Parts: sequence; C-alpha cells; structure tokens
Amino acid sequence: MSMSVGSDSGEDHVMSEINTTPLVDIMLVLLIIFLITSPVVLKLQKIDLPIEANQALQSKPENVNIVINKDGEIYLGQKRLKDTNELFDYLKVEAVKIPQPEVHVRGDQEARYESIGRVIFTTQRAGIQKVGFITEPPDKG
Repeated sequence: MSMSVGSDSGEDHVMSEINTTPLVDIMLVLLIIFLITSPVVLKLQKIDLPIEANQALQSKPENVNIVINKDGEIYLGQKRLKDTNELFDYLKVEAVKIPQPEVHVRGDQEARYESIGRVIFTTQRAGIQKVGFITEPPDKG
C-alpha cells in the first residue's frame, strides 16, 4: 500500500503560471541605472549650434470675403457687385495666384438658397479650390 501526497489519482500538478514579479523588479532597477549613468557616458564635445531663423518664403494671400445679404445682393468686402459676372472676373484673377486664396462666403440666414448657390457656382467656374461658409457659433448657455 503506497501513500500519495496531494491528489488521490497519484499525479502531480505542475503550476503553469510564471511569476514575473522578480523580472519586473530587475528591469526597473536596470532602467534607473541606465537613466542615471547615460548623461555621464554621453560627454559630447561642446559646440555652438546654428541659430534657426524662420523666414516666410511665401506670404499668405488675403482671403476673399463675399457677403450675400437677405435681398441676394453680392458684396466683395465693402464693394457691391452688379452680378455674378463681375464676381467671376475678379475671382478669375485671384484663382491664378500662387498660393491660391480661400473664398469665405457669408450668407444671410434669410437669403435665398438660389443666390448663395449662384455665388458658389461662380467660384467653382473661376477655378477656386477652397470655398468655405462663415456661420455664427451656437450660444454656449
């Protein structure tokens, strides 16, 4: 009659989990040692580095601001335009500039969609790449 310690079946169970706590401890100690000793090891020759001077190679073009009031009248800045043909002639000149300016459209909320659509179509016809709508941000309260 033999005596077995543990289970009744006589088989020993092997623990399959690895205890990583000592490994983590050693790694943290090594990390601290390297952080402390690396500035001492990297004794570099003292030199004067060149000073960077930021100079703009290209000036940013002025944005084109187009305002459409509730009656459908088109304004370029403060100047009132007769129709979209006059706007097209102006934008055709602006479209060939490098870099191309952005067009900001400010349409009155009571303006008809048709009048704003005509302005957008005119900017596309003139070859303007960036067209954006300026809106009022919502109230925070």
